[in-house]
Amino acid sequence: MLFETISVIGLGYIGLPTAAMFASRKRKVIGVDVNRHAVDTINKGQIHIVEPDLDMLVHTAVTEGYLRATTEPEPADAFLIAVPTPFLPIDNEGDTPKPDLQYIESAANAIAPVLKKGDLIILESTSPVGATEQMAKWLASARVDLTFPQTDGEESDIRIAHCPERVLPGHVVRELVENDRVIGGITNKCSQAAIELYETFVQGECVITNSRTAEMAKLTENSCRDVQIAFANELSIICDKLDIDVWELISLANRHPRINILEPGPGVGGHCIAVDPWFIVSKTPEQAQLIHTARKVNDSKPHWVVDKVKVAIADFLQANPDKTLKEVTIACYGLAFKPDIDDLRESPALQIAQNIAKIHSGKTLGVEPNVHELPKNVEDIELIDIEIAIKKADIHLLLVDHKEFKGKNFNAEFIVDTKGVWGELCHQFLT
Repeated sequence: MLFETISVIGLGYIGLPTAAMFASRKRKVIGVDVNRHAVDTINKGQIHIVEPDLDMLVHTAVTEGYLRATTEPEPADAFLIAVPTPFLPIDNEGDTPKPDLQYIESAANAIAPVLKKGDLIILESTSPVGATEQMAKWLASARVDLTFPQTDGEESDIRIAHCPERVLPGHVVRELVENDRVIGGITNKCSQAAIELYETFVQGECVITNSRTAEMAKLTENSCRDVQIAFANELSIICDKLDIDVWELISLANRHPRINILEPGPGVGGHCIAVDPWFIVSKTPEQAQLIHTARKVNDSKPHWVVDKVKVAIADFLQANPDKTLKEVTIACYGLAFKPDIDDLRESPALQIAQNIAKIHSGKTLGVEPNVHELPKNVEDIELIDIEIAIKKADIHLLLVDHKEFKGKNFNAEFIVDTKGVWGELCHQFLT
C-alpha cells in the first residue's frame, strides 16, 4: 500500500513531531489542528512547543513543501489521530475520574467526509480500552457508503488500528525513530497496513497485537511507573516522620543488585502517568486496587508539600519577628511537570505554586526557565528570572530539577527541596 499523503489530526506534543518525521522522509503531510495559532506558526516553519531538534525538522519540512498545516481535514491515504483524552468533570469529591472521548469523536467526525476506499486510520491518542472500536463505530455511522473492519473484517474498505505513542518528552524526535511500536489492528490487514506506514521512519520493531491489548499496553506501562513513583513518594513521607534522609536511604537500598527505587518528588504530572491509570480504574474499579491507591498517594503529595511550606513560613516568621506574613516572599523553582521541558499539563509543581499563591498573603514568585509566560488562568504568580528570585525570596521551594537549578549555591536558610538537588540545605524541611 502506497501512502502518498498522510494526515495528522492534532499538532501537539506528539502529533507535530510525528508529522515532521513523516515529512522528513519526503512524504506529503497535512497537519490538522483547531488551534489557529499553532497552524499559522507551523506554516511559518516554526514550532509552538518546546522539544529538542523539532524546530529544525519542522523548518526543513515546511520549507521543502512536505509539511503543511490547516484547520480542516483534507483527503489523504492515512490519518493519524493524536488528540487529547482528558477527564470528564467530577461531580463529587472522591469520584473516580472518567475519560472524555469528545476530541476523538470530533476528529472522527471531521475526517469522515474525506475518507475513501483503501484509507488507513490510526488512533495514537492514549485511550481507555475499547476506544478504537468506539471510534470505528462513529466512523461507520458517518459513512454508511463505506465498509469497516468491525463488520466486514479483512475485506473492509477502511483499515483501523491503535498505535499508542511511547516517547519521553525531551527525547521525542529520537524515540519516535528508535522505540518499538505496538500495532493493534482491528484485523490483521489493518495491522499490516499500519506497520507499512510506520516503517517509513521507525527503526524499532513493530509488534502486532489487537486494538484492545494495544490500548491496555500503554495504560499498563504508565500505571506501572505510577505505582513505582507512589512507593518513592510514600517512602519520603515515612522518612520525614521518622527523621531519616530519604535520599540517602534510597541510595543505600539501590546498592542491592535487584532493587531500583525511583526518586520521590512533589507529585506526578504530565499527560500520561498522571492520567492513564485512571482509565484502568474507571473500567475496572473493583479490580484495580493497587493502581487506584498509587494514584491517591501521588495525587496527595502536592498537599503534603504545601504543608511543608507552611511549616517553613512559620519558622521564618519565628526567626524574623519584625516581619509580617504579608512581607514573606516565596519562590517556586520549576512549574513544568518534569525537568527541562515547557509542558505544564497536569503539573504538580504548578498546582503547588497556585495553592501557595491562593493561601499566602505575601508574594509568590515562579521561576520556570522554559516558559516565557504563564497561562491566563494562572493568577497571583509572578514569573521571574532565577537570579532575581534568589535575591528577593525569603523561602525557596524547589519543585522541578531543571538543569538551570542544579549546582546553585546561595546563602539561604529557608529551603524546601522536593527533589534532593540542593543537598544539606534542605534537610531542615524535607528529608
